[in-house]
Amino acid sequence: MDEYQKLLELNKLWAADMVNKDPDFFTKLVNTQKPQFLWIGCSDSRVPANEITNTQPGEIFVQRNIANLVVNTDLNMLSVLKYAVEVLVVKHIIVTGHYGCGGVRAALTNNNYGLLNKWLSQIKDVYRLHAKELNAITNEQLRLDRLVELNAIEQVNNLAKTSIVQKAWKRNSGLKLHACVYSLQNGVMNHLKTIDSSSPMDKIFRFNFDSEMED
Repeated sequence: MDEYQKLLELNKLWAADMVNKDPDFFTKLVNTQKPQFLWIGCSDSRVPANEITNTQPGEIFVQRNIANLVVNTDLNMLSVLKYAVEVLVVKHIIVTGHYGCGGVRAALTNNNYGLLNKWLSQIKDVYRLHAKELNAITNEQLRLDRLVELNAIEQVNNLAKTSIVQKAWKRNSGLKLHACVYSLQNGVMNHLKTIDSSSPMDKIFRFNFDSEMED
């Protein structure tokens, strides 16, 4: 049996186990999707959102990319964000980085990665913003770990700059944005920062919705 066939068999075992535990599991899953959380995480296969948060299907809406970036020209991410905030009306958006992130490690080098250079430049900009702090860290591993943390924080800041999030705040939706970092060594998520509608923001990033145009 090859790897793909094994995967299909494991899926059947999982589905049977879910029905054994709760005969109505899939009926309930089909009829509703009301997650409270949008998870923006890394594509790394070792950081699956449901498993590490011990949540069930339907409880977390997920968007993943290399190094958990929030890029204002990424239509995939923006589409997920808009649907999660305006249709599902999630209450929390969690950007979760992880120590040992390959994307962040690659961004620390001067290697040419071809097409990936355009993506990794977002992380290099995070380094540029925090160069003084990062350059003062002489241990290479500790510098990488700190950049992972700062990257998650900056992506939450980027979320706050979007019109989608600011519209939700204007509607008093109670939306909160969180930055976390996950440790592969012990499986624990550590909280870094939370932003809500009352958090300070440079006024240049605040939208005036009285002069609104189409998204």
